[in-house]
Amino acid sequence: MKFFIQTILAILITTGAFAQQALVDKANQHYAAEEYQEAAESYEELLDSGLESAEVYYNLGNSYFKSGQATKAIINYERAKLLAPSDEDIKFNLELANQHVVDAIEPLPQVFFIRWWNSLSNSFSIDHWARISVICFILALILTGIFAFSRSVASKRLSFWFGILLVVVAVFSFNFASHQKKRLTQHEFAIVVQPSITVKSSPSETGTDIFVIHEGLKVQIKDSLGSWREIRLADGNQGWLPANSIERI
Repeated sequence: MKFFIQTILAILITTGAFAQQALVDKANQHYAAEEYQEAAESYEELLDSGLESAEVYYNLGNSYFKSGQATKAIINYERAKLLAPSDEDIKFNLELANQHVVDAIEPLPQVFFIRWWNSLSNSFSIDHWARISVICFILALILTGIFAFSRSVASKRLSFWFGILLVVVAVFSFNFASHQKKRLTQHEFAIVVQPSITVKSSPSETGTDIFVIHEGLKVQIKDSLGSWREIRLADGNQGWLPANSIERI
């Protein structure tokens, strides 16, 4: 019975893999033939099948951009960037797509340390930081053993200081991985999907109009109340708008 269940599972997994590969080939063929809307639909099918990756989101963003749908392209480039924050192609195409955004928001200046910290955190994906953390921790344990059992003073000194260094690197790498995971799971940023929307002072249609923003703009979600979301712009301005006017990244 156990063997039968394992066989069925293996067949299902293999069948699913073949089906996903067929979708990949289909999407790539549409893209190569400049059938960008059809390519986008195929990449969306891939995501629906459970194959989520930076490459799929990137290709989907390219398909939407080529078909003249800049806002959808921005959403998918941003999702690809979450999974591969150091990918230069994703960054370049995202900057290109953002040129179609009407609103030119000047971000608030960041403290040097915070800017440096975020840049370092984004230099690798969550998987890379997790691997670095685990490897450094294991090496630190090995050096701890060398320190405990070695009779050489030089070996003890080297193993002690290198062990401390590896522990520090492991802790920082773990923190970076946690930061990346938080960005992936909380979905605190969104893209405006309506041509234009008036931001209100309160979560109500009767709230005072504060300012108008346009589709494609990236906003940070600060709070929720019913069908309303409190958002914050990169320049610090904030207010409320309907939830259906934005799409989470």
